[in-house]
Amino acid sequence: MENNTLKSSVGIGQKIAFGFGMLANQMFPAALGVFIIVLVQDLGFAAIMWGILQFAPRLFDAVTDPLMGFISDNTKSKWGRRRQYVFIGGILMGISYVAMWQLYAENGLTYNFIYFLLWSLVFYLGLTIFSIPYVAMGYEMSDDFHERTQIMAIAQFVGQWAWVIAPWFWIILYEPEIYPEGAEQGVRELSVWVAIACTLFAIAPAIFIKSESTRNRTDLKPINVANIGNSIKDIFINAFGAFRIKPFRKIAIATFLIFNSFQVIAPFTFLIIVHYLFGSDTSAADYWPALHGSVGALITSFLVIPVITFMSKKIGKKKAFIISQLISIIGYILFWFLFIPGKPYMFLFALPFHSFGIGSLFTIMMSMTADICDLDELENGNRREGVLGAVYWWMVKLGFGVAGLLSGLALQFVGFDADNVTEFAIDGMRIFYTLIPVMGILIAIYIMKDYDITEERANEIKEQLKLKKNNK
Repeated sequence: MENNTLKSSVGIGQKIAFGFGMLANQMFPAALGVFIIVLVQDLGFAAIMWGILQFAPRLFDAVTDPLMGFISDNTKSKWGRRRQYVFIGGILMGISYVAMWQLYAENGLTYNFIYFLLWSLVFYLGLTIFSIPYVAMGYEMSDDFHERTQIMAIAQFVGQWAWVIAPWFWIILYEPEIYPEGAEQGVRELSVWVAIACTLFAIAPAIFIKSESTRNRTDLKPINVANIGNSIKDIFINAFGAFRIKPFRKIAIATFLIFNSFQVIAPFTFLIIVHYLFGSDTSAADYWPALHGSVGALITSFLVIPVITFMSKKIGKKKAFIISQLISIIGYILFWFLFIPGKPYMFLFALPFHSFGIGSLFTIMMSMTADICDLDELENGNRREGVLGAVYWWMVKLGFGVAGLLSGLALQFVGFDADNVTEFAIDGMRIFYTLIPVMGILIAIYIMKDYDITEERANEIKEQLKLKKNNK
């Protein structure tokens, strides 16, 4: 629905349809995070190559995300501003994801590196076309302070199932009875099924979340090649000028720090479990890497998200954010003590604490971003859900890319070699596993300590907007 007809009550069907989009939005990168291990473990990619493959697309995103935000915000069509892009982006993601993983060792390392890099750029273009309008749809669904949190909570609940399912891909990929030719064969075939399912989930919001025609809107800028070309400087100034909005700058930087620090160490989970807990015996590790991810996601779905939603309503979004992140620090510290060779089940006791970090992050921060869209309209006269969503999610994707590069550099620093894993490499990964996210979280909390959009302030902004519109 368009922003001129915001509602304070959204049907459960609409919320679930939005949640399906989040499942696709999270399943693609979740599966990618599992599949990419194959590049290092089975196809011989150097750690630095792994890092480049994750960082380069984010530089591409720096250009495409703001452009997509501008296009989405200013589209005139009978389908509204968002739906058609969500549909097209979902299809493009599915096709490119399959193509990206058609890798064969006999083609050579250089060929596979270039091939994967080029197709990953196409995939991330599809992700941009899908995700920027999709996130903006969520911001527009309600103008109610608490319902926004509820919408994002439902979306995150549905999206978390990606992280329940994806870790089991490790088991499937390295199961010789399923893929006798190894994980290389596994990613080629499993990517097809992942792509089909995710594409269907991705296009669900485009089909089921209705929008009003924008053909007669007079406040939208014309979209054509000449206009975009002539205005490209203004587009980027406008997009990244969003950082002048102090509350938005705080949540964007805090999200980057927390998500980036988490993603830096996320690939180490598989490596620590296999090489530290099970002495480099992948078969002995069996389902334990999968359990780490899926149990954490289940805890997030059934414990963290409901608790965070309740806390946000009772004590406010900022306090709920800070408390949840402090709880997650306990989890990261516990991992140092509970990764115990011969007792793999012990790390499960750290997961309820650890899950509060990422589990609460997007539920709260996406709700906060919706509140900031109102503030932006009040101060600047335009609703820019697409632009703010583009900049916010570019920070998320930049965090993912920087994390990939830092992961590769960290592995190189500790001297990780899959064929000869040293004690120094294992200890280094374990230190990074605790230290990096704890530092990121503490800095993020410091940044957010004076975030000032409370429920009372949000309601004041809404009333001022109503008065402003009535006086026109």
